[in-house]
Amino acid sequence: MLDKIRVGIADKNPLVRAGLKQLLSEDERFELIVTCTDGEEFIVATTRLPIDVGVIGWVMSPGNGEYVLKKLREFQNAPRIAVYTGAEGIEIPAKVMALGGAGFCTKSEAPHTLLETIATLAEGRMVFPFMDINMIHDDPMSGLTRRERTILAELANGKTNAQIARDQGVSVNTVKFHLKNLYDKLNVRNRVQAVSRYLNPHGS
Repeated sequence: MLDKIRVGIADKNPLVRAGLKQLLSEDERFELIVTCTDGEEFIVATTRLPIDVGVIGWVMSPGNGEYVLKKLREFQNAPRIAVYTGAEGIEIPAKVMALGGAGFCTKSEAPHTLLETIATLAEGRMVFPFMDINMIHDDPMSGLTRRERTILAELANGKTNAQIARDQGVSVNTVKFHLKNLYDKLNVRNRVQAVSRYLNPHGS
């Protein structure tokens, strides 16, 4: 039996929290680890509990979705985050992507869409609505985790995956996992393009 995907929830609305709890309990792929009422509580939970994927609201206090994403960038093994909100349009998903989030789903979509988003994130992929990458005005490097930034710098120095793995004290597969994530975030296809983006972050 495959390990269940460990999920953490943060949303200000008790009805949303209850609904998500029931939804996850009915799908054997998932295990709900913690339910939080705000971003601050969720950040604390991530330091104490083994969460694979976090599903968070965008408007919360204290600690909204933007705060959570910025804070998690400081952690080495942060959960992958999907923002689940009632807001429509592309401004928020573009911001979520720029801040290092891995997915976005609106509350107007069918419940199974969120479940598939969570499952996809757990596989190391990203889920966002179609958007022009040029809508993301922030520094493209800002969405990378500390480990991803370090690996990208190693790439720019010409090191191989094996050399990076040895330097970082991780497996080659872990390096490949981080590379795939940073390629997605930088909207590039290979290490040459990634290094080019690293050296010229605002270039075309």
